[in-house]
Amino acid sequence: MHPAQQDPLEGHLSKRLFVKGNEAAAMGAVAAGCRYYFGYPITPQSDIPEYLSRELPKLNGEFIQAESEIGAINMLLGASATGVRAMTSSSSPGISLKQEGISYMAGAELPGVIINISRSGPGLGGIDASQSDYFQAVKGGGHGGYHIPVLAPNSVQEMYDLTLHAFDLADLYRTPVMLLGDSVVGQMKEALVPNPRPVRELPEKEWAVRGKGSAEQRVVKSLFLGDGELEAHNWRLHAKYQVMKEKECISEEFETADAKLIVTGFGSVSRIAQTAVAMAREEGLKVGLFRPVTLFPFPEKALAEAAGRAGRVLVIELNTGQMVEDVRLSVGAAAKVSFYGRPPGAGSLPSPEELLDVIRKNYDQAPQ
Repeated sequence: MHPAQQDPLEGHLSKRLFVKGNEAAAMGAVAAGCRYYFGYPITPQSDIPEYLSRELPKLNGEFIQAESEIGAINMLLGASATGVRAMTSSSSPGISLKQEGISYMAGAELPGVIINISRSGPGLGGIDASQSDYFQAVKGGGHGGYHIPVLAPNSVQEMYDLTLHAFDLADLYRTPVMLLGDSVVGQMKEALVPNPRPVRELPEKEWAVRGKGSAEQRVVKSLFLGDGELEAHNWRLHAKYQVMKEKECISEEFETADAKLIVTGFGSVSRIAQTAVAMAREEGLKVGLFRPVTLFPFPEKALAEAAGRAGRVLVIELNTGQMVEDVRLSVGAAAKVSFYGRPPGAGSLPSPEELLDVIRKNYDQAPQ
């Protein structure tokens, strides 16, 4: 391989590296075959474009710092329409600016990866860790009744692995996919094993536009004006989302088999919660952790089964209560659901000891 085309991961695959979560996501994108990135700098995700601005040109790829977040998402739409693997990234206010473009991509069924290393808000807020973008991510933040897969890593390793997975999901379902992190998982450094890209059978991109030539014309659009066309299109999208719910849910359980109380949280707070659960176990409390990795599709069935055995669920989030609504919908009357939240702000991360105290209080109310 010519030095100008040297893969930055060559010689490092399956070796342990010590990197930031943001860097791991960028490395995962390169390993997934992404060669086109469009973005605009904003803290705390700027390590991603910094890494890709250095490495993509070495691979004959393209890095473009757009004039705005709106420009970046529309560049992603255009690149995706040609069938290449491409991505963008930003943090909360920037993701808000991208919502119209994400809706257009969902409507036109265009694959692409969007990374949100979320920050606190509303408004400009701050750069502290926050999980206040849950609703925006999983409910379809732009106009129209659409969904996109949302993956929530809680480690540097998962920032890499789930970025690989995101590109495959995008191509498999012809959809934008979001990786939803925060400043904790984005900025912390941990060991990473950059495993090779998994082999997965993916459909040919027979829809991709190729420009003028002898082949048949291909049109990528989200505008349907014929009688009944838009309704049929929306029902087809809905059917695709139901397939995702059946096939693509990912979750992780820790000590749930005999638990009388299930603690659940996603992303960075799930790590703190797992430490608190382990501490509770040392005290003899039968507590377990359920972590959704996919936020859409939400792992409803797996959570309902765990909650049904325990009878009580404690939801912990770095906000005033968002995922808790999906938890309540999932478990129904099978378990009582309580909530503990820490909205964004300086020092908003709870300690394991703080969560242990919350667990103790809720455990006293759990069915014995």
